[in-house]
Amino acid sequence: MPPTPGQRRPTAEEPALRFSVLGPVRAWRGDEQLPTGSPQQRTLLAALLLREGRTATAAELIDALWGDNPPSSIQVLAAIRTYASRLRKELGPEVLVSESGGYAVRGLPEGALDSSVAQGLAAEAERAKASGDLRRARELLQRVLSMWDGESLAALPGPYAEVQRVRLEEWRLQLLETRLDMDLEEGYHAEAISELTALTAAYPLRERLRELLMLALYRSGRQAEALAVYADTRRLLADELGVDPRAELRELQMRVLQADPSLARPSEPDAEWWTVAPVRPAQLPATVPDFTGRASFVSGLTDVLAAGGSQLMTVAAVAGIGGVGKTTLAVHVAHQARAAFPDGQLYVDLQGAVSRAAEPETVLGSFLRALGTPDTEIPDSLEERAALFRSVLDGRRVLVLLDNAKDAAQVRPLLPGTEGCAALVTSTARMVELGGAHLVDLDVMSPEEALQLFTKIVGTERVASERSSALDVVAACGFMPLAIRIAACRLAARRTWTVSTLAAKLADERYRLDELQAGDLAVKATFELGYAQLEPAQARASRLLGLADGPDISLPAAAALLDLPTNGAEDLLESLVDASLLESAAPGRYRYHQLVRLYVRACAERDEQPPSERGAALSRLLDFYLATVSRVYAIHRPGDVLVDHLAATSVQGLDFNGPAEALSWFDTERGNLLACARQSIGAPALRRATDLFWCILSLDEPGTGFEEYKPGTAFSEYESTARALGHAAQEHDDPHAAVRVLVALSTAHHFAGRFDEADRDAERVLVLADTVRDRLAGCWAANTRGLIAIQQQRFTDAEAHLMQAAEGYRAIGSLPGEASALCSLSRVHVAIGRTESAVSLAQQGVAIYEELGDVPHAANGRYVLGLALRAAGRLREADAELQRALAVFRDNRRQLWQGTTHFRIAEAHLSAGQPALAAQHAEQALALGCTGGDVARAQVLTTLGSALNALGQLVRAQACWIDALSILEQAQSAEAAELRALIRSRVSA
Repeated sequence: MPPTPGQRRPTAEEPALRFSVLGPVRAWRGDEQLPTGSPQQRTLLAALLLREGRTATAAELIDALWGDNPPSSIQVLAAIRTYASRLRKELGPEVLVSESGGYAVRGLPEGALDSSVAQGLAAEAERAKASGDLRRARELLQRVLSMWDGESLAALPGPYAEVQRVRLEEWRLQLLETRLDMDLEEGYHAEAISELTALTAAYPLRERLRELLMLALYRSGRQAEALAVYADTRRLLADELGVDPRAELRELQMRVLQADPSLARPSEPDAEWWTVAPVRPAQLPATVPDFTGRASFVSGLTDVLAAGGSQLMTVAAVAGIGGVGKTTLAVHVAHQARAAFPDGQLYVDLQGAVSRAAEPETVLGSFLRALGTPDTEIPDSLEERAALFRSVLDGRRVLVLLDNAKDAAQVRPLLPGTEGCAALVTSTARMVELGGAHLVDLDVMSPEEALQLFTKIVGTERVASERSSALDVVAACGFMPLAIRIAACRLAARRTWTVSTLAAKLADERYRLDELQAGDLAVKATFELGYAQLEPAQARASRLLGLADGPDISLPAAAALLDLPTNGAEDLLESLVDASLLESAAPGRYRYHQLVRLYVRACAERDEQPPSERGAALSRLLDFYLATVSRVYAIHRPGDVLVDHLAATSVQGLDFNGPAEALSWFDTERGNLLACARQSIGAPALRRATDLFWCILSLDEPGTGFEEYKPGTAFSEYESTARALGHAAQEHDDPHAAVRVLVALSTAHHFAGRFDEADRDAERVLVLADTVRDRLAGCWAANTRGLIAIQQQRFTDAEAHLMQAAEGYRAIGSLPGEASALCSLSRVHVAIGRTESAVSLAQQGVAIYEELGDVPHAANGRYVLGLALRAAGRLREADAELQRALAVFRDNRRQLWQGTTHFRIAEAHLSAGQPALAAQHAEQALALGCTGGDVARAQVLTTLGSALNALGQLVRAQACWIDALSILEQAQSAEAAELRALIRSRVSA
């Protein structure tokens, strides 16, 4: 039938149709958006699409478009025919069809309607969640939620559209709640708070969102706010609906009040245990009665072996460092899998860790006898015995456990050759040469598993009363099962000892390995077996690598330490990984288990000749780090003269392909850099160590690396490093090093918000810098004193210090330093009301940074410029500068500056009467952190409280203010009195 005028017949080459209802109702053919007509016509299209191919009668369509008050029947029928005709011209007659006096949309390809795609993804997410793959489920739900483009069926009239809008919005909120629930299960508590705060403001009566917000706050350590959310919810429900919160919300409040441990860590199902009747040959050693943890390994290996017992011959090989529990795991798994091997289980200790490993032909002779072969029928040669072994096993289902294998050559003749059998191998060497083997690398226990094992041996009563000391013990054991068992057995045998007594004995690393021995068990002896098997070059590498204090070491750093080309160093390190003496947590990165490190260090002191080679190796590592950090600094701070004032190095550093790669290296190596600086306090290395530390702190300026400036966090490492270097400079009477240590120590105090201590140290720097003629340190000290004076609102002093800094930086040719001082001067002029001058100074600073191509620090300048513009009343320009700064901070991972900028944007929204947006930005500031330490956090909490108060969440607002007041009072801040007055005024109101 030829097409009617105005209609088009689709061809095979025509792009497919697509439709959206999760937002405005729209239609596309390929990338071309099609006209869908008036609101009533779009309502008709939506009604047909949502029926998913079912026919809608004329009466149903009339009801959908006009409800109970349609125009005359003739008019509405004519209107429906007109709408359908227009849509058919666009979509094609084969898509919009007439049937039985009604209409339907048919023949659409899969995925043509966004709501159907969303339903499929949501179902897939549900299946992923049911299988335990929360990460996949979250990703799928996020894809579903991203499909909404505003309000569903936006701007469509009629009762049908309204009902469907409510249904789709309810579905969206349910999906969002499910995704947020998974966020909390995956540990994204702090990140979820900002989103949940905004959602509870938008949907104040939705109790599930309130539950999730309470849980997120509680898991983020904000118990008072969590309880305040409940109080606000109860008041709101009573005022608006005259009802109490639902039972789930009330129960959650009680659990928060009781600090229910299950809120912080969901309970895990117990592993299944079962036993089977014994069979012959049954050579498996007994499993230990206190076997603990390893549930995923037990389950995975049992499944692999059971598959071999039913079909193909399977080989599984477990590798790991000595003492990690390979044999215990293998024996336990073998017992678990016995039911799949009714014809027997064979076991042998191949003694691969000693000088004379078991001969394969001897082992085969033993196996053949156990399987009923008479001695007279056992041949002499290895090949004949291996062939007979495979023949005897043909048709049987037997499990072979080969413990402590030396290498793959020892194992191959001992493997069954027929389906229905399986072999389980343990070794310190990774059996990569065994083709088709299922390889498992066994690591140490988790802290929870380690404590469970310790408790099973020592007894619940003794551990319960000293849980903290018990955690110290298992941590000192490096969560290694053998070490934990030895320590626990020693304690169990000495009833007069307390757990804290044992913890104290293990606290001293120098004697820890000596303490970890009981009877014929000794951690040191286990390591000695593996070390004795190393070639001389491997042994040297293991000893020297153990000298470095960092948490791990990269391949280039290891090559510098060993004084080897990169390729040669990699071959050695990978051979140590294959021997399970060294771990490779990621490609090109290596680390020791803490007890192995202690062992190889003892070996270095005993075996490394001449002894000076130990110091030389660490000196090469320090040179490598200093040379590389200086290159990172030159890239990150173009034009800065610090790199021209560093000690010379004898080792080349790394080259980088741009700022992102350089900063990524720095972020990864931060812990190693600090450890190297702390370790290099001897006279020959001290000056290089202080230069390295100054570079680290300069790169890790506020907003780039520190999360919290509190004891027990990354900051405490900086402060302890500064103090160690300071004592060394004093001991060695090195004034040049002393000046730079004071620079670092003052920086550390400044970052932490301890302004008096920072100012005192900076003042000392100014005095000593003149003595040793370190002009750069003097400029830095003047700049720091200016920043501190700003914080303490001493603006006259601040202006004088910053003018001195700007002039000093200009004199030594440090453009970045000059720009920094100008931007800080802008902040002073804002504070004293000279807003036009403040804007000009900030613009000068930004111009210098941009001329240098220093985008990250230009963002700092834009942040200051935004504050100056806001003070000058140029609000639109101010917001634009702050948003530009925020984007750069985010791209450059300057977390604390992100948080600080969110805080300033929150202040602006609050002033503009937009409390919901203010609360959202303030929550993001809390999650990210801000420069300025605890005082800055208190300021954010104050702003958040004001936003929540404006939203009617009064109890939670007061919780925020009280937290802020506590911080300000502890810091003895002048802002405490103002906040105290605000709280009183709100309480009295």
